[in-house]
Amino acid sequence: MTTHAISVRGVSKSFGPVEVLHNIDLDIEAGQVTCLIGPSGSGKSTLLRCMAFLEETTAGSILINGQPLGFEQAADGQRVRLSPERIREVRSTIGMCFQQFNLWPHMTALGNVSEALKTVRGMARAEAEERAMAQLKKVGLEARADHYPSQLSGGQQQRVAIARALALEPQIMLFDEPTSSLDPELTGEVLNVMRALAEDGMTMVVVSHEIGFAASVGAKIAFLDQGRLLLEGSPQQVFGKPRHPRLDQFLDTYLDRGAAMLVG
Repeated sequence: MTTHAISVRGVSKSFGPVEVLHNIDLDIEAGQVTCLIGPSGSGKSTLLRCMAFLEETTAGSILINGQPLGFEQAADGQRVRLSPERIREVRSTIGMCFQQFNLWPHMTALGNVSEALKTVRGMARAEAEERAMAQLKKVGLEARADHYPSQLSGGQQQRVAIARALALEPQIMLFDEPTSSLDPELTGEVLNVMRALAEDGMTMVVVSHEIGFAASVGAKIAFLDQGRLLLEGSPQQVFGKPRHPRLDQFLDTYLDRGAAMLVG
């Protein structure tokens, strides 16, 4: 049986009386890019956060490389919360980048990337900084290693955040609208880094309104609407005509520059 990088089965999530995810089934393949698209409030970011166990699902299960995340099914069918140690072990394979860069303002780019290696992995300073510098080089920022966040553009700060996540050598990278706070030029910087990661075979799940990026880089597109997975498939299957009326309505609102040519 094939083990998916992430397997989502029957996942629902409620905040109080409001159910924001409804019985989601979705498989994320290793070495591929899956893009979650949909209108604001459709549940995309909540689903992504559940994949990182930053939110706990109300029902259903999530497997990371075949291992249960957070909960597993007991013999009587009840969900049983796993130990903190097992949760940490599974989560350690996942890296995440957010809309906000969340960099430490009092640390340089090198310090931001190397800090977790020292505190979480217990690396010696020299080894941690060597690995951190390699990641900064990967995102094109080795020349800015000694700069503080306030001295970096928004695009550069997001690239530092990506380098920080990559330094911990995750098997899966999750991106929650990583370009939403950037202007078009800086957006291009970050998307180019993500394209390079995709070419290197990184397993990625990307929540984004950058439809052109999704159409050109995504191997799978998942379209959410009102907490439900309405469509999934290759870009050709999802964006090809004739399209689902709800997707057409969404694309009329969210198509980015150049994306119209990519999705037809």
